[in-house]
Amino acid sequence: MALGISPDQHSPRHLHDPSEVLQLRREHRLQRVMPALQDLLADDSSSGRHLLVLTDAAGEILWRVGSREALRRADRLEFSEGADWSEAGIGTNAISEALVTGGPVQVFSAEHLVRTHHDWACTAAPITDPLTGALLGVLDVSGPLDTISTDTLRMVRCAVRVAESLLGTSDGGASLGASSSVGASQQSVRRPGVAVSSLELLGDRPAAVFADGSRVPLTLRRAEILALLHSRSQGWSAEELAYELHGDAGTPQAIRTEMFRVRSMLGDAVESNPYRLAAGLAGCSDSGRVLRLLREGRLAEALEAYTAPLLSRSGVLAVQLLRDQLDLAVGAAVRASGDAGLLMRWLSTDMGAGDFEAVETLGRLVGLGDPRYLAFLASVGSESRQKH
Repeated sequence: MALGISPDQHSPRHLHDPSEVLQLRREHRLQRVMPALQDLLADDSSSGRHLLVLTDAAGEILWRVGSREALRRADRLEFSEGADWSEAGIGTNAISEALVTGGPVQVFSAEHLVRTHHDWACTAAPITDPLTGALLGVLDVSGPLDTISTDTLRMVRCAVRVAESLLGTSDGGASLGASSSVGASQQSVRRPGVAVSSLELLGDRPAAVFADGSRVPLTLRRAEILALLHSRSQGWSAEELAYELHGDAGTPQAIRTEMFRVRSMLGDAVESNPYRLAAGLAGCSDSGRVLRLLREGRLAEALEAYTAPLLSRSGVLAVQLLRDQLDLAVGAAVRASGDAGLLMRWLSTDMGAGDFEAVETLGRLVGLGDPRYLAFLASVGSESRQKH
């Protein structure tokens, strides 16, 4: 209120016209991750009720995705492109709180300063540069009170990690499977008598591989933990892992017990406070190798290495999002290659079998009457019908 925002005011200040916002989008780094965020969180179907919003680092709305009804509801509050949703622009809301606190936040009903926002619940989290830590923008999911839950907060946090991983991958920075050279993978990561050399996380038989060539199977839960550790170089607290793996029912003590068992098996490969993979294991998994090959432009080798989905039996949302990230990265690279042979190899895998955009790209390359295109088109159509 000291900034001049009234609880009876519903109109935020507007910084740019819609036409100017289009240019801002084209120049913004978050442009490259918006399609992935839309796939993960948006619902623009006729029955969709919540809104996906992406702002810049100052809180100005650059993107909105939602159904016509959700957009109409937002328009009544001028919750639209070019509007300033920072504290100074419209008072307390989830976007402004994410900017102020630097972390994920949920704001319900009368926790908003402006009274016309009291029918809304909003969940937001900042997106940062994976290399520098600089703030790039805020991801927000907003809707009527009954559309937002604690699960929404978890989904937004996971989507932010996917966005940051994709930014790291496309910029050549840290991401799932990031940054270490082969030489680093061979550094001394010790347990009694033998070192861990790699992790097998693709498919349904996860394992740790040791320097002497032995392969130790991992339970699904331990593999899920290692996949999460592998996805974030700065590590995880026991509380964070408990929430990602078990939701509100998770307890830090259960995670500490499981981590004790993991470390007993893998030794110094896993560090604590926070829990993270040792530096010598950064990127040393089969899933990490796929992304590393993509970054090096070795697409054919990446396709050959991508033998199965990431932890295909896992139903943990955070792991599912990592799985989707890997699919998005490989699929985007294949579609951009303009190579019909690689497209057909991708479409012949379980991961690429439902990639309709890849089928369309193949059709443009070989012709819409080509039997190869028609076969994959029929296959995608059949898979789509089975899913629905």
